[in-house]
Amino acid sequence: MKIALLGYGKMGQVIERIATERGHEIVLRKDEFNTYDGLSNADVAIDFSVPMAAVDNISSCFHAKVPVVSGTTGWLEHYDEMEALCKELNGGFISSSNFSLGVNIFFGLNEYLAKLMAPFDSYKVDMEEIHHTQKLDAPSGTAISLAKGVIENSSYTNWTLEAPKPNEIHIEAKRIGTVPGTHTVTYNSVVDTIEIKHTAHNREGFALGAVIAAEWLAGKQGIFTMKDVLNLK
Repeated sequence: MKIALLGYGKMGQVIERIATERGHEIVLRKDEFNTYDGLSNADVAIDFSVPMAAVDNISSCFHAKVPVVSGTTGWLEHYDEMEALCKELNGGFISSSNFSLGVNIFFGLNEYLAKLMAPFDSYKVDMEEIHHTQKLDAPSGTAISLAKGVIENSSYTNWTLEAPKPNEIHIEAKRIGTVPGTHTVTYNSVVDTIEIKHTAHNREGFALGAVIAAEWLAGKQGIFTMKDVLNLK
């Protein structure tokens, strides 16, 4: 399989290594200094760039008829626009806040726990996410996805970084050293605490999941999620 890498920072380089180890060929390494030459030769593109580049990268893939897997966060105010463009041009698209296989299992666990806890209003949910100091967005896309998973399965209506209102989930975002990513969902009551937690040890899990998603998406049209890739629905 021929892969275009859109974004060639630390994550892009890990993805390149894993993709090469799995027998794939990298036909484009796109960063801020080069063009999209070679994109049309790709079977699939993987976008791990920066928020300001994501929309151009994704739309360029749709116009080039190349399915795209995007793990860039911080650009989701444009998601509906990209979804509409994908449908208009019959593209293939997977966007996820986190491609780690473990995190996507964690998403499912989070949703299931939210359903179990919904009748028990004596518990208050809050979240904490910790990432390295170079991460540009806060809270993390993964934390937002976790919050949405609770909101869709409970009476909570929003998330906030500030002091929460009664129906809001408070997210505490920390930036510490070189932490790859730690996410904790906590249900607190007067009598006890229930907590689930995912800790990433390195970038390998994110990169492997993105490559697996690209392998699955190649040759497909439509808008999909990691639940489709991992058959978690």
